[in-house]
Parts: sequence; structure tokens; C-alpha cells
Amino acid sequence: MDPVLLTALILGAFFSFMAIGCPVAFTSLIVAVGFALALWGPSHIFMLAANAYGALTSQVLIAVPLFILMGNIMLQTGIARDVFDSVYYLAGSVRGSLAMGTVGMASLFSAFSGSSSAMTVTIGRLAIPEMRKHGYEKRLILGTICVSGVIDFLIPPSILAIILCSISGQSVGRLYLAMFVPGFLLAALYVIYIGVRCYLQPHLGPATSAKDLPPWYKRLISIKSVIPPVLIVVAVLGGIYTGITTPTESGGVGAMSMAIYAALTGSLNWSSVKKAVWMTLEVTGMLIWMIIGVTCFTNVYTVLGAPQLVQKFVDMLAVGPFVVIIMIQMMWFVLGCFMDDLAIMMLSVPIFFPIVKSLGFDLVWFSVLFMVNMQVAWLTPPYGSSLFLVRAITSGTDITMIDIYRGVVPFIGLQLICLGLVMVFPNEFVLWLPNLVFG
Repeated sequence: MDPVLLTALILGAFFSFMAIGCPVAFTSLIVAVGFALALWGPSHIFMLAANAYGALTSQVLIAVPLFILMGNIMLQTGIARDVFDSVYYLAGSVRGSLAMGTVGMASLFSAFSGSSSAMTVTIGRLAIPEMRKHGYEKRLILGTICVSGVIDFLIPPSILAIILCSISGQSVGRLYLAMFVPGFLLAALYVIYIGVRCYLQPHLGPATSAKDLPPWYKRLISIKSVIPPVLIVVAVLGGIYTGITTPTESGGVGAMSMAIYAALTGSLNWSSVKKAVWMTLEVTGMLIWMIIGVTCFTNVYTVLGAPQLVQKFVDMLAVGPFVVIIMIQMMWFVLGCFMDDLAIMMLSVPIFFPIVKSLGFDLVWFSVLFMVNMQVAWLTPPYGSSLFLVRAITSGTDITMIDIYRGVVPFIGLQLICLGLVMVFPNEFVLWLPNLVFG
């Protein structure tokens, strides 16, 4: 059968199942198994199973549940609340300080959390009541919470980055270093925007009254709740960067260290352990099915020749290599309005990564572009995941979905600015740090 027709059929089947509400993991698995049986018979099913088993037993992917467990221990034992209070105290009484402090807190939490969903819900539940109490404009609040929940895409240890590296065969340590500068650049853009906006329009983020803040000596003492978790993350990431430990070993060290710290503070008990383990099991179970589906779909997708077809199409366009990169960004932006990050990864990696490599671009740089785009995907209406998570935690209030949409628009603009800087200045913003460390 014609490869073009086969590719059209498999993509049509994929989007049809998505349209009727079938989960992405099961959609990709059903389509992959169905086409494998129709085209090659039962013998190919064993190949799909072997590929899926190989992906699940990858040493890199074993790190995923360990990092998720580390973050959940922090969230369930009250360590997160202590860090939250410390950041808010230090933010002071500047206009917009609570929103800026929320971004700073999210950047810090990103080094512990393994789940963007958990990040969004946790930060939202902690920060929204506090900012509303101090008279912050609700659209500024909603936009801040939405973007704060997705900062962890670019700040290690990023779970999505680990999965991307396992599929594309890249170094986790190198990609982590490459994401470091763009991640904090994006956080800085958020903080600057909030500060300038609240300075020009004080009603958006009124200054916190001095009477609502503890004395300075108490604020400084509160820093002690931040130092141990930060040291744990430095040790975990330092082990990966220096090559002393693998990502899996670092994840184990991080989870155990966080549990020990929680025990020393007296916040570790059977209830918190049970909740942390259960939440880790839920997220890991979802990811396992997603990886099985991605692996099977990618195998069938590649055997059908879809990457070669796209390569021929690119050659026919007769445009410059950088124009191809821009076109891919535009495709990701459109897909991000309707699909989640893992589904886009499943469609993108087997097609776009070989093309980008053949064009002579650095795959680490291209992976960072992908990660920034996935942040945008979580925020773009109508189906951005972060938008619905914030709507869920604000149900029963005067906040509407339109408020969330309007609140997030300026921050999407900031992300596009970051994306443009990363595209135009790859060596300055992405590659200089991994090249400095790894050569």
C-alpha cells in the first residue's frame, strides 16, 4: 500500500480516537496494535511487546518514579508549606511581591517536584487565598499560578526531559544543563513583568502591609526551612552533572534524603508516607501506560516510513534550514492548543529529530525548544492542562474560565519571547553551559 496513504490512515485513526475522548496512551496503543495486526500479522505484536519492555526497563526511566517520590514526600510532609512561608516572608512589602514570590517559590519547588500537575495544584492552593486576601487582581493571580505550575518543565529534575532523553537517546545531564539558563530566564521574565505591571498599576498587586509580615529577624530565621531541601537538590543534580551518580542513583539519593529530612523535622508519619507513595504510584502508572503506547506507536509509525515522507516533503519545500525550525515551532504551537505534551512528543520525536539532525542542528538545543513549546502547550486555550487544573482548584468561586484565559495571555507572550531568544541565540542561552561542563 502507498506509504502516504498509510501515514494518512494511521494519523486519521489516531486523531479520531482522540476526538472521542480516548486517553492518549490507549489511543496510541490501540492504533499501533491494530495497524500492526492488519499489515504484518500477529508476529509483529511480539516485536512491539519486546520494544515496550525494553523501554520500560531503561535505566534512565527508572529515575522517574524516584524523582516523583522525592517531590511528593516534600508536598505531603509539610516541607513545602514551610518553604512557601519563608519565600513569602522574604518577598516583603513591595507591590506585586506576593505574585513575584509565588514565581520564585515555584522555581524552587521545581527542583523537588516530579509532576507539573502536582505543582500547579499545590502552588494554587497555597498562593491563591493569600493573594486574594491582600486584594490582588484575579487575572494577575490566575496567570501567575498557571505559569508557576509549568516552570518545572525547564528546571531539573524535569520528568519530561528524562522521558525525552530516553526516546531520543540523549544525555540527561547535558539536557539538564542546557535547560538551566532558559528556565531561570523565563522565571526572571515573569518576575520583571509582574513587578513593572504592578508598579504602573498598583491596584493589580497592592503592597503587603508591614503589620501582616513578621519582624525581620523572624523572616531571616525562616530561611532555615529552605536550606536543607536546596542542599539535597544540589547534591542530586551535582551527582548527575559530575558523573558521580547516574540519574537513577541520584533519584534514589534524593528520595531517601528528603525522607530523612522530613523524619528529622518530625513531619514524617505513616499517613504522609502512604499519601506520597500513592500519589507516586498514580503518576508513575499513567506514565508507564504512556511510554508503552508511545513506544508501540513510534515503532509502527517509523516502519511505515513516516519520517522519510516528511523528509522528502521538507526537501521539496526548498527553504532554508532555519525556516524548517520555525515551521516546526508553529506546528507545535498549533498542536499544543489541542494535545498534551506526551502526545506531541510521541508524534514529534520519530519525525522531527532525525530531520533536525540531518540539517546540522544540535539536538540538545532542539530539545530545549521542544520543552519551551510544551510549556506553552500547557497554557494555550482551549485545552491547556494548566488552565483546567487552576479552574478545578477555584471551582465554587467567582472565577470563570474566561478569567483564566485572559490572565494567561500576557505570560504566553513572555514564553514566546523566551522561545525567540533560545532560537536566535543558541550558544548564549542553551549550549554554553553543557559545552563548558562536558566539552
